[in-house]
Amino acid sequence: MLTALEQGVRGGRWYTLMDKVAALPTLRTAFARVKANRGAAGVDHVTVVMYERHLDANLTALSTSLSDGTYRPHAIRRHWIPKGPRERRPLGIPTVRDRVVQTAVRLVMEPIFEADFAEHSYGFRPRRSAKDALRRVVTLLRAGYVHVVDADLQTYFDSIPHAPLRVRVQAKVSDGRVLGLLDAFLQQPIFEGLTQWTPEDGTQQGAVISPLLANLYLDPLDHAMAAAGYEMVRYADDFVVLCRTAEDAAQALAIVRRWTEAAGLRLHPQKTRLVDMQQPGGFDFLGYHFDRGYRWPRQKSLQKVKDTLRAQTRRQHGHSLAVIIDDVNRILRGWYGYFKHSHVSALRELDAWVRMRLRSVLRKRRGGHGRGAGFDHHRWPRRFFTAHGLISLTTAHALDRQSFVR
Repeated sequence: MLTALEQGVRGGRWYTLMDKVAALPTLRTAFARVKANRGAAGVDHVTVVMYERHLDANLTALSTSLSDGTYRPHAIRRHWIPKGPRERRPLGIPTVRDRVVQTAVRLVMEPIFEADFAEHSYGFRPRRSAKDALRRVVTLLRAGYVHVVDADLQTYFDSIPHAPLRVRVQAKVSDGRVLGLLDAFLQQPIFEGLTQWTPEDGTQQGAVISPLLANLYLDPLDHAMAAAGYEMVRYADDFVVLCRTAEDAAQALAIVRRWTEAAGLRLHPQKTRLVDMQQPGGFDFLGYHFDRGYRWPRQKSLQKVKDTLRAQTRRQHGHSLAVIIDDVNRILRGWYGYFKHSHVSALRELDAWVRMRLRSVLRKRRGGHGRGAGFDHHRWPRRFFTAHGLISLTTAHALDRQSFVR
Protein backbone atom coordinates (compact mmCIF):
# COMPACT_ATOMS: atom_id res chain seq x y z
CA MET A 1 0.00 0.00 0.00
CA LEU A 2 2.92 2.36 0.77
CA THR A 3 4.43 1.65 -2.65
CA ALA A 4 1.08 2.31 -4.30
CA LEU A 5 0.70 5.58 -2.40
CA GLU A 6 4.08 6.71 -3.73
CA GLN A 7 3.64 5.48 -7.31
CA GLY A 8 -0.12 5.92 -7.65
CA VAL A 9 -2.86 3.42 -8.41
CA ARG A 10 -4.73 2.74 -11.62
CA GLY A 11 -7.17 5.55 -12.30
CA GLY A 12 -6.29 7.15 -8.97
CA ARG A 13 -8.89 4.98 -7.21
CA TRP A 14 -8.51 2.15 -4.72
CA TYR A 15 -10.53 -0.97 -5.48
CA THR A 16 -9.28 -3.35 -2.78
CA LEU A 17 -9.18 -2.05 0.80
CA MET A 18 -11.39 -4.32 2.91
CA ASP A 19 -8.66 -6.97 3.17
CA LYS A 20 -6.46 -4.34 4.83
CA VAL A 21 -9.24 -3.16 7.16
CA ALA A 22 -10.12 -6.72 8.24
CA ALA A 23 -6.51 -7.85 8.73
CA LEU A 24 -5.80 -8.84 12.34
CA PRO A 25 -2.66 -6.64 12.60
CA THR A 26 -4.76 -3.63 11.54
CA LEU A 27 -7.47 -4.46 14.10
CA ARG A 28 -4.86 -4.94 16.86
CA THR A 29 -3.36 -1.53 16.10
CA ALA A 30 -6.85 -0.04 16.02
CA PHE A 31 -7.71 -1.51 19.42
CA ALA A 32 -4.48 -0.13 20.92
CA ARG A 33 -5.54 3.35 19.81
CA VAL A 34 -9.06 2.90 21.15
CA LYS A 35 -7.63 1.75 24.47
CA ALA A 36 -5.27 4.74 24.63
CA ASN A 37 -8.22 7.12 24.20
CA ARG A 38 -10.01 5.55 27.22
CA GLY A 39 -13.50 6.28 25.97
CA ALA A 40 -16.77 5.32 27.62
CA ALA A 41 -18.93 2.28 26.86
CA GLY A 42 -21.58 2.43 24.16
CA VAL A 43 -25.15 1.15 24.09
CA ASP A 44 -24.00 -2.43 24.80
CA HIS A 45 -22.32 -1.29 28.09
CA VAL A 46 -19.09 -3.08 27.12
CA THR A 47 -16.06 -1.14 28.34
CA VAL A 48 -12.56 -1.21 26.88
CA VAL A 49 -11.40 -3.33 29.84
CA MET A 50 -14.21 -5.85 29.26
CA TYR A 51 -13.48 -6.05 25.53
CA GLU A 52 -9.77 -6.64 26.20
CA ARG A 53 -10.41 -9.61 28.48
CA HIS A 54 -11.19 -11.72 25.40
CA LEU A 55 -9.27 -9.63 22.90
CA ASP A 56 -8.03 -12.40 20.60
CA ALA A 57 -11.48 -13.96 20.28
CA ASN A 58 -13.16 -10.57 19.83
CA LEU A 59 -10.76 -9.41 17.11
CA THR A 60 -10.88 -12.75 15.30
CA ALA A 61 -14.68 -12.66 15.24
CA LEU A 62 -14.58 -9.03 14.09
CA SER A 63 -12.15 -9.86 11.28
CA THR A 64 -14.37 -12.71 10.13
CA SER A 65 -17.55 -10.62 10.13
CA LEU A 66 -15.84 -7.85 8.16
CA SER A 67 -14.49 -10.32 5.62
CA ASP A 68 -17.75 -12.19 5.07
CA GLY A 69 -19.93 -9.06 5.10
CA THR A 70 -21.96 -9.90 8.22
CA TYR A 71 -20.64 -7.00 10.34
CA ARG A 72 -23.28 -4.44 11.32
CA PRO A 73 -22.54 -1.46 13.60
CA HIS A 74 -24.55 -0.94 16.78
CA ALA A 75 -26.51 2.21 17.58
CA ILE A 76 -24.70 5.28 18.94
CA ARG A 77 -25.29 6.56 22.46
CA ARG A 78 -25.73 10.34 22.50
CA HIS A 79 -24.25 12.33 25.36
CA TRP A 80 -24.28 16.11 25.79
CA ILE A 81 -21.21 18.02 26.98
CA PRO A 82 -20.96 21.72 27.94
CA LYS A 83 -19.85 24.06 25.17
CA GLY A 84 -20.31 27.35 27.00
CA PRO A 85 -22.40 29.00 29.71
CA ARG A 86 -25.66 28.34 27.84
CA GLU A 87 -24.66 25.90 25.10
CA ARG A 88 -24.14 22.17 24.88
CA ARG A 89 -22.53 20.00 22.23
CA PRO A 90 -23.84 16.56 21.22
CA LEU A 91 -21.30 13.75 21.48
CA GLY A 92 -21.91 10.39 19.85
CA ILE A 93 -20.40 7.37 21.64
CA PRO A 94 -20.11 4.22 19.51
CA THR A 95 -19.51 0.83 21.11
CA VAL A 96 -15.91 -0.28 21.65
CA ARG A 97 -16.29 -2.86 18.86
CA ASP A 98 -17.46 -0.19 16.42
CA ARG A 99 -14.69 2.19 17.50
CA VAL A 100 -12.14 -0.52 16.65
CA VAL A 101 -13.63 -0.93 13.16
CA GLN A 102 -13.82 2.81 12.55
CA THR A 103 -10.20 3.19 13.65
CA ALA A 104 -9.17 0.39 11.28
CA VAL A 105 -11.01 2.09 8.41
CA ARG A 106 -9.35 5.38 9.27
CA LEU A 107 -5.89 3.74 9.44
CA VAL A 108 -6.37 2.42 5.91
CA MET A 109 -8.13 5.41 4.33
CA GLU A 110 -6.32 8.32 5.94
CA PRO A 111 -3.05 7.99 3.95
CA ILE A 112 -5.04 7.94 0.70
CA PHE A 113 -6.64 11.33 1.33
CA GLU A 114 -3.77 12.84 3.33
CA ALA A 115 -1.65 12.95 0.21
CA ASP A 116 -3.81 15.73 -1.27
CA PHE A 117 -5.06 17.62 1.79
CA ALA A 118 -4.22 21.34 1.83
CA GLU A 119 -1.20 22.60 3.72
CA HIS A 120 -3.23 25.03 5.82
CA SER A 121 -5.49 22.32 7.28
CA TYR A 122 -4.28 21.32 10.76
CA GLY A 123 -7.12 19.58 12.61
CA PHE A 124 -6.97 15.83 13.37
CA ARG A 125 -4.12 15.20 10.96
CA PRO A 126 -0.89 13.23 11.51
CA ARG A 127 2.02 15.27 12.85
CA ARG A 128 -0.09 18.46 13.04
CA SER A 129 -1.61 20.17 16.04
CA ALA A 130 -3.57 23.17 17.23
CA LYS A 131 -0.28 24.80 18.23
CA ASP A 132 0.92 24.57 14.62
CA ALA A 133 -2.24 26.35 13.49
CA LEU A 134 -1.79 29.05 16.15
CA ARG A 135 1.83 29.60 15.16
CA ARG A 136 0.73 30.10 11.55
CA VAL A 137 -1.87 32.68 12.60
CA VAL A 138 0.74 34.59 14.63
CA THR A 139 3.19 34.53 11.71
CA LEU A 140 0.59 35.94 9.31
CA LEU A 141 -0.54 38.65 11.73
CA ARG A 142 3.05 39.79 12.23
CA ALA A 143 3.53 39.83 8.45
CA GLY A 144 0.72 42.38 8.07
CA TYR A 145 -2.29 40.17 7.40
CA VAL A 146 -4.43 42.17 9.81
CA HIS A 147 -7.85 41.94 8.14
CA VAL A 148 -9.44 38.68 9.23
CA VAL A 149 -12.44 36.65 8.16
CA ASP A 150 -13.59 35.05 11.42
CA ALA A 151 -15.84 32.23 10.17
CA ASP A 152 -18.09 29.91 12.13
CA LEU A 153 -19.81 26.92 10.53
CA GLN A 154 -23.11 26.35 12.31
CA THR A 155 -23.48 22.76 13.65
CA TYR A 156 -20.99 21.59 11.03
CA PHE A 157 -20.56 17.93 12.02
CA ASP A 158 -24.32 17.43 12.29
CA SER A 159 -25.09 19.09 8.96
CA ILE A 160 -22.65 17.52 6.46
CA PRO A 161 -24.87 16.25 3.61
CA HIS A 162 -24.36 12.52 3.07
CA ALA A 163 -24.74 12.38 -0.73
CA PRO A 164 -21.96 14.87 -1.65
CA LEU A 165 -19.76 13.41 1.11
CA ARG A 166 -20.06 10.00 -0.55
CA VAL A 167 -19.05 11.57 -3.86
CA ARG A 168 -15.88 12.94 -2.22
CA VAL A 169 -15.00 9.50 -0.84
CA GLN A 170 -15.78 7.71 -4.13
CA ALA A 171 -13.36 9.98 -5.97
CA LYS A 172 -10.57 7.81 -4.56
CA VAL A 173 -12.22 4.72 -3.03
CA SER A 174 -14.06 2.18 -5.18
CA ASP A 175 -14.11 -0.77 -2.79
CA GLY A 176 -17.85 -1.37 -2.45
CA ARG A 177 -17.52 -3.11 0.91
CA VAL A 178 -15.61 -0.20 2.46
CA LEU A 179 -18.10 2.27 0.97
CA GLY A 180 -20.87 0.16 2.48
CA LEU A 181 -19.15 0.38 5.88
CA LEU A 182 -19.01 4.18 5.65
CA ASP A 183 -22.71 4.27 4.72
CA ALA A 184 -23.48 2.10 7.74
CA PHE A 185 -21.52 4.44 10.01
CA LEU A 186 -23.30 7.52 8.64
CA GLN A 187 -26.69 5.89 9.16
CA GLN A 188 -26.12 4.43 12.62
CA PRO A 189 -29.24 4.88 14.79
CA ILE A 190 -28.81 7.33 17.69
CA PHE A 191 -30.07 6.55 21.18
CA GLU A 192 -30.80 9.48 23.51
CA GLY A 193 -32.63 8.48 26.65
CA LEU A 194 -35.57 6.41 25.45
CA THR A 195 -35.61 7.98 21.98
CA GLN A 196 -34.03 6.51 18.86
CA TRP A 197 -33.70 7.98 15.38
CA THR A 198 -31.54 7.68 12.24
CA PRO A 199 -29.75 10.85 11.10
CA GLU A 200 -30.27 12.02 7.52
CA ASP A 201 -27.22 14.29 7.54
CA GLY A 202 -24.00 14.72 9.48
CA THR A 203 -21.31 12.57 11.02
CA GLN A 204 -21.25 12.09 14.77
CA GLN A 205 -18.79 14.05 16.91
CA GLY A 206 -17.12 11.38 18.99
CA ALA A 207 -17.03 8.80 16.18
CA VAL A 208 -13.45 7.89 15.22
CA ILE A 209 -14.09 8.25 11.49
CA SER A 210 -15.76 11.68 11.77
CA PRO A 211 -12.63 13.91 11.78
CA LEU A 212 -11.36 12.36 8.54
CA LEU A 213 -14.75 12.72 6.83
CA ALA A 214 -15.11 16.30 8.14
CA ASN A 215 -11.70 17.26 6.73
CA LEU A 216 -12.50 15.54 3.45
CA TYR A 217 -15.73 17.49 2.99
CA LEU A 218 -14.04 20.87 3.55
CA ASP A 219 -10.98 20.02 1.44
CA PRO A 220 -12.40 21.62 -1.76
CA LEU A 221 -12.90 24.88 0.15
CA ASP A 222 -9.27 24.70 1.33
CA HIS A 223 -8.01 24.38 -2.23
CA ALA A 224 -10.40 27.03 -3.56
CA MET A 225 -9.07 29.57 -1.06
CA ALA A 226 -5.46 28.63 -1.78
CA ALA A 227 -6.05 28.91 -5.54
CA ALA A 228 -7.54 32.39 -5.02
CA GLY A 229 -4.40 33.43 -3.13
CA TYR A 230 -5.93 33.75 0.35
CA GLU A 231 -4.16 32.78 3.57
CA MET A 232 -6.53 30.41 5.35
CA VAL A 233 -5.83 28.55 8.61
CA ARG A 234 -8.27 25.75 9.41
CA TYR A 235 -8.57 23.36 12.33
CA ALA A 236 -11.51 21.01 11.63
CA ASP A 237 -14.58 23.29 11.36
CA ASP A 238 -12.85 26.28 12.97
CA PHE A 239 -11.07 28.53 10.48
CA VAL A 240 -9.91 32.07 9.78
CA VAL A 241 -8.79 33.78 6.57
CA LEU A 242 -6.12 36.46 7.00
CA CYS A 243 -5.77 39.25 4.43
CA ARG A 244 -3.73 42.43 3.97
CA THR A 245 -6.66 44.68 3.09
CA ALA A 246 -10.29 45.06 4.08
CA GLU A 247 -11.30 44.65 0.43
CA ASP A 248 -9.51 41.29 0.20
CA ALA A 249 -11.20 40.13 3.41
CA ALA A 250 -14.63 41.06 2.07
CA GLN A 251 -13.96 39.19 -1.18
CA ALA A 252 -12.67 36.14 0.74
CA LEU A 253 -15.82 36.08 2.87
CA ALA A 254 -17.96 36.26 -0.28
CA ILE A 255 -16.16 33.18 -1.68
CA VAL A 256 -16.64 31.31 1.60
CA ARG A 257 -20.35 32.21 1.66
CA ARG A 258 -20.90 31.01 -1.90
CA TRP A 259 -19.01 27.76 -1.34
CA THR A 260 -20.70 26.85 1.95
CA GLU A 261 -24.15 27.58 0.53
CA ALA A 262 -23.48 25.38 -2.50
CA ALA A 263 -22.11 22.65 -0.20
CA GLY A 264 -25.25 22.59 1.95
CA LEU A 265 -23.57 24.19 4.98
CA ARG A 266 -24.44 27.30 7.00
CA LEU A 267 -22.27 30.12 8.29
CA HIS A 268 -23.39 31.34 11.71
CA PRO A 269 -25.00 34.75 11.05
CA GLN A 270 -23.84 36.32 14.33
CA LYS A 271 -20.44 34.65 14.78
CA THR A 272 -19.14 35.07 11.21
CA ARG A 273 -17.64 38.53 10.75
CA LEU A 274 -14.84 40.68 9.38
CA VAL A 275 -12.23 41.85 11.90
CA ASP A 276 -9.74 44.71 11.59
CA MET A 277 -6.89 43.81 13.96
CA GLN A 278 -5.82 47.46 14.10
CA GLN A 279 -9.05 48.21 15.97
CA PRO A 280 -10.27 46.95 19.37
CA GLY A 281 -12.23 43.72 19.32
CA GLY A 282 -10.09 40.96 17.86
CA PHE A 283 -11.16 37.36 17.33
CA ASP A 284 -11.11 33.98 19.06
CA PHE A 285 -9.34 30.95 17.59
CA LEU A 286 -8.53 27.59 19.17
CA GLY A 287 -8.97 28.77 22.73
CA TYR A 288 -7.02 32.03 22.36
CA HIS A 289 -8.23 35.59 21.90
CA PHE A 290 -6.16 37.69 19.46
CA ASP A 291 -6.31 41.48 19.78
CA ARG A 292 -3.98 44.21 18.47
CA GLY A 293 -0.74 42.25 18.63
CA TYR A 294 -1.49 40.32 21.82
CA ARG A 295 -3.15 37.03 22.70
CA TRP A 296 -4.58 35.58 25.83
CA PRO A 297 -7.04 32.79 26.77
CA ARG A 298 -10.51 33.53 25.51
CA GLN A 299 -13.23 33.93 28.13
CA LYS A 300 -14.60 30.40 27.67
CA SER A 301 -11.12 28.93 28.18
CA LEU A 302 -10.65 30.85 31.42
CA GLN A 303 -14.12 29.92 32.63
CA LYS A 304 -13.48 26.26 31.93
CA VAL A 305 -10.24 26.09 33.93
CA LYS A 306 -11.79 28.08 36.77
CA ASP A 307 -14.72 25.66 36.93
CA THR A 308 -12.24 22.77 37.16
CA LEU A 309 -10.23 24.53 39.85
CA ARG A 310 -13.35 25.41 41.85
CA ALA A 311 -14.10 21.72 42.29
CA GLN A 312 -10.64 21.25 43.86
CA THR A 313 -10.75 24.34 46.10
CA ARG A 314 -14.15 24.18 47.77
CA ARG A 315 -14.17 25.73 51.24
CA GLN A 316 -15.59 22.52 52.67
CA HIS A 317 -12.79 20.47 51.10
CA GLY A 318 -11.62 17.91 53.67
CA HIS A 319 -8.15 17.29 52.25
CA SER A 320 -4.97 18.86 53.57
CA LEU A 321 -3.58 22.01 51.98
CA ALA A 322 -0.72 19.95 50.51
CA VAL A 323 -3.14 17.59 48.74
CA ILE A 324 -5.26 20.48 47.46
CA ILE A 325 -2.17 22.27 46.10
CA ASP A 326 -0.99 19.07 44.38
CA ASP A 327 -4.36 18.79 42.61
CA VAL A 328 -4.32 22.49 41.67
CA ASN A 329 -0.76 22.22 40.33
CA ARG A 330 -1.69 19.28 38.13
CA ILE A 331 -4.53 21.29 36.55
CA LEU A 332 -2.43 24.43 36.15
CA ARG A 333 0.49 22.60 34.52
CA GLY A 334 -1.75 21.03 31.91
CA TRP A 335 -3.52 24.32 31.21
CA TYR A 336 -0.27 26.31 31.05
CA GLY A 337 1.22 23.84 28.57
CA TYR A 338 -1.27 25.11 26.00
CA PHE A 339 -1.76 28.72 27.09
CA LYS A 340 1.83 29.65 27.99
CA HIS A 341 2.00 31.96 24.96
CA SER A 342 -0.60 34.27 26.51
CA HIS A 343 0.13 37.83 27.59
CA VAL A 344 1.44 37.72 31.15
CA SER A 345 -1.45 39.82 32.49
CA ALA A 346 -3.91 36.95 31.97
CA LEU A 347 -1.60 34.54 33.80
CA ARG A 348 -1.10 37.02 36.65
CA GLU A 349 -4.86 37.36 37.10
CA LEU A 350 -5.36 33.59 37.21
CA ASP A 351 -2.53 33.25 39.75
CA ALA A 352 -4.26 35.81 41.99
CA TRP A 353 -7.62 34.06 41.59
CA VAL A 354 -6.14 30.69 42.61
CA ARG A 355 -4.55 32.23 45.73
CA MET A 356 -7.90 33.82 46.60
CA ARG A 357 -9.57 30.41 46.40
CA LEU A 358 -6.93 28.87 48.67
CA ARG A 359 -7.19 31.75 51.16
CA SER A 360 -10.94 31.14 51.27
CA VAL A 361 -10.30 27.51 52.22
CA LEU A 362 -7.89 28.54 54.98
CA ARG A 363 -10.25 31.29 56.17
CA LYS A 364 -13.07 28.75 56.49
CA ARG A 365 -10.86 26.46 58.57
CA ARG A 366 -10.22 29.31 61.01
CA GLY A 367 -13.96 29.79 61.47
CA GLY A 368 -14.30 32.66 59.02
CA HIS A 369 -16.80 33.13 56.20
CA GLY A 370 -16.71 34.41 52.63
CA ARG A 371 -13.85 34.83 50.21
CA GLY A 372 -10.23 35.30 51.21
CA ALA A 373 -9.63 39.05 51.17
CA GLY A 374 -8.39 41.97 53.26
CA PHE A 375 -6.04 40.90 56.05
CA ASP A 376 -5.94 37.38 54.59
CA HIS A 377 -3.43 38.68 52.06
CA HIS A 378 -1.04 39.44 54.93
CA ARG A 379 -1.82 36.30 56.92
CA TRP A 380 -1.23 34.08 53.84
CA PRO A 381 0.89 36.10 51.40
CA ARG A 382 2.16 34.88 48.04
CA ARG A 383 5.39 33.55 49.57
CA PHE A 384 3.31 31.36 51.93
CA PHE A 385 1.81 29.50 48.98
CA THR A 386 5.17 29.36 47.18
CA ALA A 387 6.67 27.74 50.26
CA HIS A 388 3.86 25.17 50.20
CA GLY A 389 4.65 24.26 46.59
CA LEU A 390 1.99 26.19 44.63
CA ILE A 391 3.29 26.85 41.13
CA SER A 392 3.15 30.36 39.69
CA LEU A 393 2.07 30.79 36.07
CA THR A 394 3.66 34.24 36.06
CA THR A 395 7.02 32.85 37.18
CA ALA A 396 6.83 29.98 34.69
CA HIS A 397 6.09 32.49 31.91
CA ALA A 398 9.10 34.64 32.89
CA LEU A 399 11.40 31.61 32.94
CA ASP A 400 10.15 30.45 29.56
CA ARG A 401 10.76 33.89 28.06
CA GLN A 402 14.31 34.01 29.49
CA SER A 403 14.98 30.58 28.02
CA PHE A 404 13.60 31.70 24.65
CA VAL A 405 15.79 34.84 24.62
CA ARG A 406 18.89 32.81 25.46
